[in-house]
Amino acid sequence: MQRPRLPLGDYYQLLLQHGLLAGDAPLPTVLERTVELVSCDSQKVIPGTLFLCKGAAFKGQYLADAIQRGAFAYVSERPYEEGGDVPCILVRDIRTAMGLLADHSHGHPSGRLTITGITGTKGKTTTAYYIKSIVDAWRTGQGLRESAILSTIVTDDGLERRPAKLTTPEPLDLQRHLLNAVTAGSEYVTMEFSSQALKYGRVIGVDLACAVFLNIGEDHISPVEHPDWADYFASKLLIFRQARTACINLDCDHAADVREAASVCQRVVTFSQHSADADVYASDVRKVGHTIRFHVRTPRYEGELTLGMPGLFNVENALAAVAVAEAYDIPMEAVEQGLRQAAVPGRMEHYVSADGQVSVIVDYAHNGMSLEYLLRSARTEYPGRELTVLFGCTGGKGIDRREGMGTAAGALADRILLTEDDPGPEEVTDICADIQRYLTPFGKVGEVIPDREEAISRAILNCHTPAVVVLAGKGCEHLQKRRNGPEPCVPDGLLAQQVLDRYDRG
Repeated sequence: MQRPRLPLGDYYQLLLQHGLLAGDAPLPTVLERTVELVSCDSQKVIPGTLFLCKGAAFKGQYLADAIQRGAFAYVSERPYEEGGDVPCILVRDIRTAMGLLADHSHGHPSGRLTITGITGTKGKTTTAYYIKSIVDAWRTGQGLRESAILSTIVTDDGLERRPAKLTTPEPLDLQRHLLNAVTAGSEYVTMEFSSQALKYGRVIGVDLACAVFLNIGEDHISPVEHPDWADYFASKLLIFRQARTACINLDCDHAADVREAASVCQRVVTFSQHSADADVYASDVRKVGHTIRFHVRTPRYEGELTLGMPGLFNVENALAAVAVAEAYDIPMEAVEQGLRQAAVPGRMEHYVSADGQVSVIVDYAHNGMSLEYLLRSARTEYPGRELTVLFGCTGGKGIDRREGMGTAAGALADRILLTEDDPGPEEVTDICADIQRYLTPFGKVGEVIPDREEAISRAILNCHTPAVVVLAGKGCEHLQKRRNGPEPCVPDGLLAQQVLDRYDRG
C-alpha cells in the first residue's frame, strides 16, 4: 500500500487545526503543490519533499542539503538563513508537528490495524512477546498471517525485520512500519510505548485498541530524560488518551491514579494476583520444573495456564497478555498455547552446568525495579544456593538506575560483580564507584571488572556451588555502546554457554 500523495495545504491545515502554527508568516505560495515525501533526513530527500527541521543538534547545513536535493518547503521552530526563498512553516512544537505530519503523510495506518500499546517500568518486552505469541496462536490457527511487533529487541512489521534502534521508533519510521503492517496483512500489531515517546509526541496519531499499563517505579530520571518521577509517571499515563480499552494492573504502585487516568477509555480490564475482584485474576502460582504454572479466572473462562520460561515475576506480564486476549475475545486454547510456547530473546534465558550445580540466568533487567524482581525470584526459585549478580549501568543517562540497581543487589545478592553496560561517555570504573555507594550500606563490596567478558567468566567459574548466577542488563544485545560509539560484543547468553563448557570440562 502506497503513501497518499497530498497537497501541502492539507498539511498546513492540519497544523492550523491543532494550534501549532507560530508567528505571522504569510501563507506559503506553494500550498497546492503535492508533497511526495515528508522527511527529517536530508540524505533521503527527493524532489517534492516537505522537510522537517528537528533535533537539538540540527544544523542549517542539513536544510541546505535538503533543498539542494529537492525539498520545496520546510517546517521548523525558527527560520534558517540557509532556507533562502524556500517557504518556511513555523510551528510552536516541532516534535508534536512531526508526529502529526508523519501520521497524516502515511494515511493514518493505525486506523486499519488493531494495535496494543504497552507501557511500564519493567516487563514491556516480555509482555509484548506474550501478547504476540497468543495472537499468533489464534490467527495462525485460522490460517491467517502472524502479527507484527515493534519492541526493544526487534522491529518486525511484516515486510521489514531488523534489530530495534529505539524502544519506540521515531514518528516517520513508526508510521512507515505501521503502513508496512497494513500492506503485509498483519492486522494486529503489538508495540512498546516508552515514556519518552509519550512525552515528546512520538506516538501522536496512533490509535490503540488496547493500552496496557504494567507498573511504575523509578527510571529514566536525569537531566536529559525526565527531570523527576512525577514527570515520568505523568508521561506514562498519557497512553490512555489514545486507546479504546485499558488493561491495568491493580497490583502496581499508585494503582488508583492509574485507574483514574484509564477512565477516559471506553472499557477497562483489570488484572491482579492479589485482588480477587480483578477481571483477570491469578492464584496458585508455582514453579514446576523449569516452567511456571498458575490458575486464572476471567469473565469468559477459568483454568490452568503454563509459562514455558522461568521467573515467578513473569506472571504479572502473562496476566497483562491474558487481559488483552480478553479484550480481543481470543479463546482460552490460543491463550494457553501462546503462553506455553512464548520465548523472549535475552529475557530469563536459563543455562545449567552438566552437574546441575551452576544455574545461569541471562536477563535484560536494567533498572532497580526489574533487578529487584529478578533477584527475589531467583531467591525463591533456587533456595539454598549462593546468589551472584553481575551488572553495570549506562553512562550519561538514567543516573537513577545506579541507586536502584545497587540497592537491589546490596539487599538481595550474596556476591556482586560490577562491569560495563553501555558506559558511553563515562569511564566504567567511575560508574561502578557510583554504584558502590549504594552497596556500602548493606555491607557489600562489588568486585569491579570493567571487561564484561572477563567479568562473566569470573562470575561463573569463581562461584561457590551450588549457585545461581544472574547476568543482568544486556540480554541478547550484540553491541556495547562505548565512548567512540557502538562496538560489537558477544551476547551474554553465548558467553554463559562458553564459560559453562569450560566449567564442565574442569
